[in-house]
Amino acid sequence: MNVMRFVGRSLPILLLVFLAATFASAGDENSSIVNFTVVRDYNGKPVRNASVILHTVDNGGKQKKGSAQLKTDAEGKTTYPGLPYGKVRVQVIAPGLQTFGQDYDVKDKTMDIEIKMRRPTDQYSIYKDK
Repeated sequence: MNVMRFVGRSLPILLLVFLAATFASAGDENSSIVNFTVVRDYNGKPVRNASVILHTVDNGGKQKKGSAQLKTDAEGKTTYPGLPYGKVRVQVIAPGLQTFGQDYDVKDKTMDIEIKMRRPTDQYSIYKDK
């Protein structure tokens, strides 16, 4: 019974802390809601379960420590709320498609980024087949 009473009293406090943290991050003036759409460049169809990896980048172009990984849904979409303003390196990996990589400057409250994935190309070698 004591455990139930403890949970009953703690639940409203935990809910309040969660809501405060949610509103604090949503109201951050130095962060953006970034919406990603990943499609195939040759037919425009969405890429499901693509990994969208985000790395913050310093002024010298080097990746900072830490990253975030998102997965696209059936419509090729995913969202990252609260991405800090500044440079971000976006890498997208999907089976059967070329890996995508590009840096973006996050500076607007909301950003929409469409990524067009290509088919793999032939690989070339300096060695001849024997």
